[in-house]
Amino acid sequence: MSQHKENGAYGDDDSRWNALRERDAAADGHFVYAVRSTGIYCRPHCSCRLARRGAILFFDTAQAAERAGFRACKRCRPDGVPPGREQAQKVERACRILEESDPGLEPLARSLGMSASHFHRLFTRLTGVTPKAYAKARQAGRIRRELGRREHITEAIYEAGYASGGRFYHDAPGVLGMTPGAFRDGGRAARIHFAVGECRLGALLVAASEKGVCAVQLGDDPQRLVETLQQWFPKAELIGGDAAFEKTVAQVAAAVEEPERAGELPLDLRGTLFQMRVWQALRAIPAGKTATYREIAAAIGRPRAVRAVAAACAANRVAVLIPCHRVIRTDGSLSGYRWGVERKRALLLREASRANAR
Repeated sequence: MSQHKENGAYGDDDSRWNALRERDAAADGHFVYAVRSTGIYCRPHCSCRLARRGAILFFDTAQAAERAGFRACKRCRPDGVPPGREQAQKVERACRILEESDPGLEPLARSLGMSASHFHRLFTRLTGVTPKAYAKARQAGRIRRELGRREHITEAIYEAGYASGGRFYHDAPGVLGMTPGAFRDGGRAARIHFAVGECRLGALLVAASEKGVCAVQLGDDPQRLVETLQQWFPKAELIGGDAAFEKTVAQVAAAVEEPERAGELPLDLRGTLFQMRVWQALRAIPAGKTATYREIAAAIGRPRAVRAVAAACAANRVAVLIPCHRVIRTDGSLSGYRWGVERKRALLLREASRANAR
């Protein structure tokens, strides 16, 4: 018995049955199905046990199913907001709250009608970071903004939502990468060692703060690389590499030849929460493999943020150690690379050759 009108890709009972057997979530909103024996109607992707074909009726809408005397399934709730969408809406509400302040896990979860453990799992699954990490990142953004506009550091601390100055000064090195005063002064007090060497890809500049490597550049003109470093850290104290620092440069050069060694060096990464998540996903791509921008977007739980992922790759200042060269377009083409597409091709060929040799 057919109970539907033409409805695009799901315009006949056979296509609807196929979608139902595959639990096709994309079919949600196109139709619902009802089971004669139970008197219940569901969404196409409902996890309830699938009845035999002859026991099922298809309807264009939930209203049509209810007019025929069927009741809505309590599991997939075909008469209301889909559970997945409702969960996403709750996480979006939580993010808006965390944009302004961090009330704590328990109060935040309670305000959304959820247990703390369930909310923590849901938030982490949908955003890729924990609520605490998200709150800290947003607070870091606020303190950077407030330090730039406030005359006194104390004012900036409380405007950014810190309950005490002590907590802020404890967090400052990790949040800002330097002291608050140095941050307000454009990084004037930051000490960054650097040196320029050579590798098979040309000139290699490596720079590091006390926390770790903060820049790796490739190019043809060593002086141009130094000028770029000065632009990135305009008021920092740049210190030419001594004999001890040459060891760090040698380690980075070795990572070009042996990419599996890239994880041996500590990094000092400075970026937005989104950029950090992208860079972390890049480091998870094995040497000898590639991933598309779309795959990285999916890996961090933001499947629609393909362009933003590409922008985060372009913002990477640490060549090779953060392997943005391993990200390619969906059609397999190499796309752009801050340090030149030919260097990107050379890195990928080298890595593929070593992977095949093992």
